[in-house]
Amino acid sequence: MKDMLIDAKKNKYAIAQFNLNSLLWTRPILEAAEEKESPVIVATSDRLVDYLGGFKIIYRTVSSFVKELNISVPVALHLDHGLSVSRCKEAIDAGFSSVMIDGSKYNIDKNISMTKEVVNYASNYNVSVEAEVGTVGGSEDGMVGEVIYADPEHCKRIVEETGIDALAAALGSVHGPYQGEPNLGFKEMKEISELINIPLVLHGGTGIPTDQIKKAIHYGHAKINVNTELAQAWTEKVRETLTADSDIYEVREFVLPAYEAVKKAAKKKIIEFKTI
Repeated sequence: MKDMLIDAKKNKYAIAQFNLNSLLWTRPILEAAEEKESPVIVATSDRLVDYLGGFKIIYRTVSSFVKELNISVPVALHLDHGLSVSRCKEAIDAGFSSVMIDGSKYNIDKNISMTKEVVNYASNYNVSVEAEVGTVGGSEDGMVGEVIYADPEHCKRIVEETGIDALAAALGSVHGPYQGEPNLGFKEMKEISELINIPLVLHGGTGIPTDQIKKAIHYGHAKINVNTELAQAWTEKVRETLTADSDIYEVREFVLPAYEAVKKAAKKKIIEFKTI
């Protein structure tokens, strides 16, 4: 993921990270990226890893689809919101090419200590590491929190003291649907982007107006995470299909339309983030 984000930051675009809520989403996400000739980050939240079958099942599924579909664009497999150092190590051992260690709920010293341990381990496997400072609000995958803006000095410290490849600095975005118009902290964003020299990551990419997305990219965001928008597209299409025909019972009859809905939603975000 590191190489992807360096290029994106340099050339003022963002790579889309799409989270898997089901292994069935792997194919439409990869096909969307291939058809748009765009690099892509396929991710799973740590809270959903066991539900999806575990790290090894996820790695084998994604890598098998990449091979069998002849995917030619760069693909990173990322652990989102790693809950502990040990979970990040487990993901790395299973074959993930990127991990996020989320120590944001702890004080900055413990966050740095945890992050440094993950970076040291990941460096042995050429795996990139993302960290978080501040708290992204909202609710998603069982994670609930209020918005706590990242402290610029804490951002500077964690970058300098750990050697991370990307930083999620919480600046007003939320997980899940927004209540009203999103209002990102661009003043703080500008300050942080001038303090650090690595790509920033924007969590909660669903529902943010395009003009704010463009401004976030301008201030160094090279990775934007999307989960809710794909989940909504999938669920709405399944609901629509089953409502229209109550006699449907074969799974493929409602999965295939939902599959196309996910693919369409992924393409839309890729275009919006200018990864083509």
